[in-house]
Amino acid sequence: MSRQVVRSSKFRHVFGQPAKADQCYEDVRVSQTTWDSGFCAVNPKFVALICEASGGGAFLVLPLSKTGRVDKNAPMVCGHTAPVLDIAWCPHNDNVIASGSEDCTVMVWEIPDGGLTLPLREPVVTLEGHTKRVGIVAWHPTAQNVLLSAGCDNVILVWDVGTGAAVLTLGSDVHPDTIYSVDWSRDGALICTSCRDKRVRIIEPRKGTIVAEKDRPHEGTRPVRAVFVSDGKILTTGFSRMSERQVALWDTKHLEEPLSLQELDTSSGVLLPFFDPDTNIVYLCGKGDSSIRYFEITSEAPFLHYLSMFSSKESQRGMGYMPKRGLEVNKCEIARFYKLHERRCEPIAMTVPRKSDLFQEDLYPPTAGPDAALTAEEWLGGRDAGPLLISLKDGYVPPKSRELRVNRGLDTGRRRTTPEASGCHIPAGGGDEEAPGHGAGATEALGYAGGDSPGQVEDQQRGRWHLTPSTPTPQAAGVDKKIIIKWLYFLVSLRL
Repeated sequence: MSRQVVRSSKFRHVFGQPAKADQCYEDVRVSQTTWDSGFCAVNPKFVALICEASGGGAFLVLPLSKTGRVDKNAPMVCGHTAPVLDIAWCPHNDNVIASGSEDCTVMVWEIPDGGLTLPLREPVVTLEGHTKRVGIVAWHPTAQNVLLSAGCDNVILVWDVGTGAAVLTLGSDVHPDTIYSVDWSRDGALICTSCRDKRVRIIEPRKGTIVAEKDRPHEGTRPVRAVFVSDGKILTTGFSRMSERQVALWDTKHLEEPLSLQELDTSSGVLLPFFDPDTNIVYLCGKGDSSIRYFEITSEAPFLHYLSMFSSKESQRGMGYMPKRGLEVNKCEIARFYKLHERRCEPIAMTVPRKSDLFQEDLYPPTAGPDAALTAEEWLGGRDAGPLLISLKDGYVPPKSRELRVNRGLDTGRRRTTPEASGCHIPAGGGDEEAPGHGAGATEALGYAGGDSPGQVEDQQRGRWHLTPSTPTPQAAGVDKKIIIKWLYFLVSLRL
C-alpha cells in the first residue's frame, strides 16, 4: 500500500485569528456603491474606509489605535463631490493618501499624525485629466510621488504628484473598454492590466508599448483581476464558462497556457488577490464571501499550492491589506486583513504557529521599507530599481509625518491647497481681501511654490523652504495710494 506524500511547507498551518470586539472599529457606515475595489486601505499608522456620505464622496481615516465605537460625527475626508471609488496610501509617506472618485478627479491628501480633528475638505493637490469616473489609484512601488490612475474613460494616467502634472498617458487605443485592474511590478518597470475586452496586458508605461498580452485568460464573461507575483509571473482570477470561479498562474514569457489553473466554487463575487512577495503567498478575498483562501507559489510544478481557508459567519463588503512593516513580528503574524462588514471593520491576523517568542528570520526576510529608491525624474528618465529593504528584527516604528510638497508653479492642472497642507502659515487677519492681480491664480502664474506669498520660494533640490524678503510691487503701491486718496476725500467731506 503506497503512502501519500504531503508537501512540506512552513506555511501549511497558517491560521486566521479575528480581533476581539474591543479591537474592531464599530459603527462605521461602509459605502453601498457598486464597485469592485477593497473600499479599505491601511498602513502602520492609519486605517481608511470609504463611507456613505450625503452630498458627495467621503472616507474615514482613523489611527490604528483608535478602536471601538466610532463617533457618528467623526471628522472625515470629504472633498469629492461624488462617491469615492478607490483609495491608496502612499508607500513612501504614511500620512499621504490618494482617492479616486465618480467626480472624475484624483485627490491627494495629507493626514496629520494622530488623525483628523476637523473635516478635511481641501486636498494637497487635485489631479484632473479623466473625463469619466476614476475607479483605480495605485502608487509606484519604488519611485517618489508617482501615482497611476485609471478611469472609465478607458485611459490610464501616470502623475507626478510633486508637480501635479500628468506625465504619461495610455489612451483608449491601448484599452478599448473598461479597465478592471492595474498592478505595478515590484520594481515599477511594468504594469499589468485586465480589461473588459477579455485581455490581460503587460505594458511598459514609459514607452506606451504592450510587452505581452493574453486573450481570454478565463472563459467567463465576468471581470478578471491580474497581479504580478514572483519570478516574472502573473496571477489572474476570473470565471469559467459555467461561472465557476478560477485562479490561474502564468509565465509572462509564455502566455499560451497557464502554469496552473484551479477551479474554486460557483460564487458570483469577484476575487481580489493580495500577494506577499516575502512569503510568496497569495490571498484571495471575494466581495460577498465569508472566507479568505490562501495559496503558496513555488518555482516547481505544480507551482500553485492550496494552503488553507479562513472562514467566518458574516460576509465581507471590502478588504484592506496591511504592509509587512505594520505587522507584529513577535507574534509570528505574516499578514493582516481589515474586513469590512456592513457597519464594522474587523482586523484578521494570519499567523504561523511557533512555540518560540524569538524573531523568526525564516518568516521575515528583509522587506520593503518606507524610503523611495528613485525620484520621479529618475524613473521617467528610464531608471528602474527594486524597493529599499529593511529588517524587522527589532520591530518597526513609523516615522513622524513628512510633508508632501507640490511645486505649483510647474502644474498645469487646478489644485486647491490649504495653508496647513502646504506647510505655510498665514498670519491672523492677513489675506482676507486680495488686491487686484494678486489672487491665487496670479500667484500660481508667477510660479511661487506653495502659492501663499511672493516671498516664499521652494528650493527643490534641497527639499527645504526658504523665506526671502518681499518687496512692494507697483500694483500694490498703486492700490495703497488709491485707498489713501479715498480716505482723504471722505475726511474732507465730513468737515464740509
